[in-house]
Amino acid sequence: MAETETSPCHTTGECANGGHSAIVSSGTGACGGDGIPVVDFDVLVNGAADQRAQAIRDLGRACEDWGFFMVINHGVSEALKEAVMETYKELLSLPEEGKAEYLEAGPMDPIRIGSGFYSVVDGARYSRDYLKMFAHPELHCPANPAKLRDVATDYAAKTRGLLLQLAKAISESLGLDGGRISEALSLESCFQILVGNHYPPYTGPDNVGMGLPAHSDHGLLTLLFQNGVDGLQVEHDGQWLLAEPLPGAFFVIAGDQLEIVSNGRYKAVLHRAVVGGERARMSFVSMVSPCLDAVVEPVPELARDGQGLEFRGIRYRDYMAHQQSNKLDGKAALDIARVQRDISGRIEQHN
Repeated sequence: MAETETSPCHTTGECANGGHSAIVSSGTGACGGDGIPVVDFDVLVNGAADQRAQAIRDLGRACEDWGFFMVINHGVSEALKEAVMETYKELLSLPEEGKAEYLEAGPMDPIRIGSGFYSVVDGARYSRDYLKMFAHPELHCPANPAKLRDVATDYAAKTRGLLLQLAKAISESLGLDGGRISEALSLESCFQILVGNHYPPYTGPDNVGMGLPAHSDHGLLTLLFQNGVDGLQVEHDGQWLLAEPLPGAFFVIAGDQLEIVSNGRYKAVLHRAVVGGERARMSFVSMVSPCLDAVVEPVPELARDGQGLEFRGIRYRDYMAHQQSNKLDGKAALDIARVQRDISGRIEQHN
């Protein structure tokens, strides 16, 4: 049974110069400190030099302390978000024969419709229906509903631009050139996936059910919005916190590839979806990841003194296939890339 936390009361922080800071915090009471960070994208991109420098530092703290934040003033219209959600609802309402060709798709197929995570390996049926579409470098989209392609094309382009700008700012927050992470991951040819999630109403004996278990995302950065029904929880300081968005905000979730490329400095955040009550929860995800053929490894400049690199290089295509083909188990997928050391600290060799 999921534990929910006190509803946060968001406040806007003020800079010393009188303007708004690029990150604002909220007290959650139950977590005993600051709440989920909120990044003002407009300040991050267009702010004066001193404002932007502070924004970069604050963004770095959000990535290091949480691996999760909200972004506001991002430029993606509410009308487009509503169109995405309405079109996804139309797809869900299609008769099963209209979706049959995608129901048996494998984890690396460009269009997949299903339930749970990946039913072949789940071992349990989670309360979730989903659509997954590869969106970049090429958009793959079901033929129906007819307007889905145009809506998805527009949404993919706008959210991809937003996430790539965040990747540049995150690179700077690590003390690197703004383009360093993009270069290391070949983000000019990035892989992007769109995911629609539908969690049916749940009125089980505990009043709360599991829509999706605790996991980290296989990609670099995930952008998420929902239909007004809460259910996303993130782990922070050993507690599960219910993420409640500001109006119009996106959630941004740090993924496994950010943990690898930052040499563990920025951690992929564990999160899960819970369901309860009489209203269905819907969410829509845009995830940006390295080029499928990029070999992802820590940026050498981020090797910790005396410790070296925490991860070995792994082709992103192989990592994604591994994570998507196995049962969700927290952050276990990262073990395939993690450098293993013996008790003396020496790297273990595996043949």
